[in-house]
Amino acid sequence: MERRLAVDVTYPADPGELAARYLHHLAGERGLARNSVLAYQRDLRRYQEYLTARGVSSLTDVDEATLGEFASALRNGSDEHPPLAAASVARMLVAVRSLHRFATREGDVAQDVSQPIRPPAPPRRLPKALTVDQVLAVLAAAAGGAAIDADRDEEAGESGEPRESGHSGPAREAGAGDGLEDMVAVRDAGDPAEMVRRLRSTALLELLYGTGARISEAVGLDVDDLDLDPVAAAVRLHGKGGRDRVVPLGRCAVAALSAYIGRGRPTLVTPASGAAVFLSRRGGRLSRQSAWSALRAAAVTAGIEGVSPHVLRHSFATHLLDGGADVRVVQELLGHASVRTTQIYTLVTVDRLREVYAAAHPRALDEGSPRRGAGPSAVRGVRAALPPQPGLHRLGTSPGQLV
Repeated sequence: MERRLAVDVTYPADPGELAARYLHHLAGERGLARNSVLAYQRDLRRYQEYLTARGVSSLTDVDEATLGEFASALRNGSDEHPPLAAASVARMLVAVRSLHRFATREGDVAQDVSQPIRPPAPPRRLPKALTVDQVLAVLAAAAGGAAIDADRDEEAGESGEPRESGHSGPAREAGAGDGLEDMVAVRDAGDPAEMVRRLRSTALLELLYGTGARISEAVGLDVDDLDLDPVAAAVRLHGKGGRDRVVPLGRCAVAALSAYIGRGRPTLVTPASGAAVFLSRRGGRLSRQSAWSALRAAAVTAGIEGVSPHVLRHSFATHLLDGGADVRVVQELLGHASVRTTQIYTLVTVDRLREVYAAAHPRALDEGSPRRGAGPSAVRGVRAALPPQPGLHRLGTSPGQLV
């Protein structure tokens, strides 16, 4: 009797197999960051689901019309998926075009049918930035606001009792932050654990605003990435695409980080903590979600809406440009590969200058606008910073002192 061997037959140019190879190419050969590879994976999984639902089992059966219908499905949504914004559709189509280009280059398909497809141009929106007053209020709330546990999101569902710190109060390493204590005044919370959270939140938020770091760059910091020498303080940030950059640390950020590392971090350290700067309650590296929660808690306490880690990054860039910084310098500080990405912030500055001009110039004054001699505080677009609040984090009143 003839025996038949079971053979695993894979369709030529199978979308799933090609997507797996392409993701391996992105991670192994192009060296993309893990978060970038995961984003590509999510987008390509959506594309693969679309093709499977229509009985398309090979990229050789995909034509330009198929891709156009996929783009329309993304914009219109379905019972399973809500409609996507133009920016999300554009991102997903970029991933799909990259897959087709890879398949053509590898010889799996004869022609790149995605080449004529152009992702929709998302509307150019001005980045949202907080005023200096609002940033100061958020930082002050982090230093002495209501007790909100930023670890809840990360540790929800974990079993076991919270780890005891082994200290009756926040410990301090000898020499940590010497000469900077007069600049940091995190309000005593009474509860040692809450005090550590305030020290950590203040250090995290000062770092985000003082350097323009992305949230992933902040939580990915190791102790060796910090140089807290008050004379030449700086931080090495590990940015997108494996590009590192060194950003100066202002005196407020140095003070907050020194206080946290000297008095807060030692109570969180466990043998498994490694060199991570920002630690969770259980001693692991702080997650992006928990860092986000710390900022959200401070913003709620300060009564300011629409605050996110990226809004602090936008505020960092906008305040630098408002203070006269060169756009090329801001590009380097933000870690943008192209200055065109940074130039979007110049539009915000020009818009504010236009408001000041319209309110102050004698040939541009509208009815009801402040007149000459009214003083700078009466002109729209010119805001005085909040004075330092007693008992809270003592911050300078100039954006330059915060950067």
